[in-house]
Amino acid sequence: MESQAQEKTIPQGLDIDPQGLDTDPQGLDTEVSGTLTKQPSMTDQPWQEWLEPVVDLLSNASDYIGQWFNAYKQLLTTLGIVLFAIISVKVIVAVLGAISDVPLLAPVLQLVGLTHTAWFAWRYLWKASNRQELMAEFDALRNQIFGENA
Repeated sequence: MESQAQEKTIPQGLDIDPQGLDTDPQGLDTEVSGTLTKQPSMTDQPWQEWLEPVVDLLSNASDYIGQWFNAYKQLLTTLGIVLFAIISVKVIVAVLGAISDVPLLAPVLQLVGLTHTAWFAWRYLWKASNRQELMAEFDALRNQIFGENA
């Protein structure tokens, strides 16, 4: 019964192999109508002489870049730090310029700075004993950072 159902669904003129692939389609021209010509080899091309060095350079580019970075590592680090410092200064100047443009904020910050300066002078610079205390704290900080022999 199943084979009759399969025979009804197969179009006329097609032979089906057991795996279900068309083996002999009718109405298809399988004859070769022309001849194939041989393409010239890549070595016969004059531009090949120019292409090989470029391909070699591009294939070894990562090695060349790595060697260059290793050779100039200290210089590149220094240039990076200088560039970072310049950008940082520009950003700080821009932020301070924006803060000073806010009404009443710049005078308030100047007043805070003057008040802190006056307090520091009164606390540490007015009397000799306070100056000695400040120098002792400064020496302790210097020894903590640089060591005892600095």
